[in-house]
Amino acid sequence: QVQLVESGGGSVQAGDSLRLSCVGSGRTLSSYAMGWFRQAPGKEREFVAAISWSGANIDYVESVKGRFTISRDNAKNTVYLQMNSLKPEDTAVYYCAGGIPAQGTKITSPKGITWTFGYWGQGTQVTVSS
Repeated sequence: QVQLVESGGGSVQAGDSLRLSCVGSGRTLSSYAMGWFRQAPGKEREFVAAISWSGANIDYVESVKGRFTISRDNAKNTVYLQMNSLKPEDTAVYYCAGGIPAQGTKITSPKGITWTFGYWGQGTQVTVSS
């Protein structure tokens, strides 16, 4: 069983930066694809970014491209989401997800790439004020 714990959320002003971290336990994440999703009040959960187990494939929703960067450190069992130039519309609860192809729910990103995620964190709140 994999447990994912997010941290790094907070309340910031528009234009500020935050770095979210997601630490995994229970199993090494080095063979897992990892992703970040977000859910704003009254809206459905939205794909934000994903990274393959090797880091060779990275995928972003268009609205965060050029501002957010997903990365991973397999030695630390951790995935990051660096968020720069934050906007009020980035306000949401951010969730970390992990998975391997044979286990989990298949999710197709806006770019048409299919990712599989079977494990989810509890989320961390990001609030951006104007």
